[in-house]
Amino acid sequence: MTDPDVTDPDRVVLPGFRCTAETFHGTTRTVYRKGTGPAVVILHEIPGITPEVAAFGERVAAEGFTAVLPSLFGEPGRPLGITYAARTYLSLCVSREFTMLATGRSSPVTTWIRALVRAAHDECGGPGVGVVGMCATGGFALAVAVEPSVLAPVMSQPASPIPIGRTRRRGLDTDDADLARIRERVADDGLCVMGLRFTGDPLVPAERFDRLREEFGDGFIAVEIDSSRGNAHDIKRIAHSVLTNDLVDEPGHPTRDALDEVLQLFRNRLLDDGEPAG
Repeated sequence: MTDPDVTDPDRVVLPGFRCTAETFHGTTRTVYRKGTGPAVVILHEIPGITPEVAAFGERVAAEGFTAVLPSLFGEPGRPLGITYAARTYLSLCVSREFTMLATGRSSPVTTWIRALVRAAHDECGGPGVGVVGMCATGGFALAVAVEPSVLAPVMSQPASPIPIGRTRRRGLDTDDADLARIRERVADDGLCVMGLRFTGDPLVPAERFDRLREEFGDGFIAVEIDSSRGNAHDIKRIAHSVLTNDLVDEPGHPTRDALDEVLQLFRNRLLDDGEPAG
């Protein structure tokens, strides 16, 4: 439920975005929007909606979509910093809403996100909704794909559960019942799930993408960017954030190619002609 009366210019810390407070299941969160057209819900990475995450939202809006950015943790607009990121990470590890270590479970916060997805579809119209999860929220894009309105789920560097041990390295932050429903959607509705990762990222091991291939077959689109030592594009071995902090926005660069694939998925699934705006 959106309460437009609580919109307050003093609370808008992302210039150019509309700001509202939205309540679902008794929990109220700040949500930022920009653009018009079918909704793409962007679930930010640790530590919060940084300027880089907001820039990705602006890119999505420029393509003819309504970018919808709920603030799930952190301080919207605050730049990335080591101490800030570490403090946020530790807070998520002890939060009841986020299952950073548990396997075979969908994080409780996804219940709220699913309600936001339904509301965004009702508000923005179109054939459905796109969802992007990043890092700690990467698996959320999969978990919310049980919603029929979700037509373009994108898991960017899905880093939960924390990949300690074989089971967690293959973990998907989604419970078995949700996985079964998503497999049905892949088989019956032609749903495609996209995943992005750097090959050297220790937080997103190859086993996790292997599991996604096992679950969804051709319904999983893997975008894996070489970050091994001596790679052709000099990508750092510690590269992690495909669409934000480690994006090199130059034609021909693998991260730009990955961004273009994500945007094209949204066009194909959410726009009638599959073409960019303008």
